Amino acid sequence: MSLTVNCPNCGAEVVFRSAALPSRVCDYCRSLLVRSDAGVGVAGESAAVPFDVSPVRVGMRGEADGQSFDVLGRVRWAWTDGSWNEWFLLFADGSSAWLGDAMGQFMLLRDAPIETARAKALKRVISGGEALPGTEAQIDGTKYQVSDARRVVLLAAEGELPWTPTPGWKLYSVDLKGRAGECATLQRDANEATFYTGRYVTLAELKPKGLRTFEGWAMPDYAR
Repeated sequence: MSLTVNCPNCGAEVVFRSAALPSRVCDYCRSLLVRSDAGVGVAGESAAVPFDVSPVRVGMRGEADGQSFDVLGRVRWAWTDGSWNEWFLLFADGSSAWLGDAMGQFMLLRDAPIETARAKALKRVISGGEALPGTEAQIDGTKYQVSDARRVVLLAAEGELPWTPTPGWKLYSVDLKGRAGECATLQRDANEATFYTGRYVTLAELKPKGLRTFEGWAMPDYAR
């Protein structure tokens, strides 16, 4: 059930699409708004999301795993050699997922119990160690390889999100790939680790509607 309130900072009308999502970035003043039993408060301010050439945007709709979804939010992460987007998807059945978006590749990831990250290489990361690219890891009977391990920082955010996107939040992030398009991500901050599993997808597979248009990029036929 949606909730419409006025931003405590600028007074603009703000809509929370889902009662399950506690945080939202005000579209006007970029205040980080947090819902609680006491109402909606301001927890800081998000920087403006830097320009990029991704066709995905907040408000895009699509389909995956037999369910329709809406893109409700975005987080922009950076590392020493670049940055990428993670889009928050809310499905019609109330479930959610993340769409990783980097250099034209897309990863559809859902939360997985941290207990499923039982491989030695992943346990090392959870306990504070680092991962070596190329290391093998088995997850629920599927063989993966560590494809990337890096320290990242949150640059900016927009829209609705399941947690407060504090600028400057630092993580150690590890990506893994399977042989048949499977993927997984393990992230660790100073307090806890989170784990996500899924698969690589193409934009066409997601049957997107409402893609962002920009100069120099032609809208593909599948999105018209």
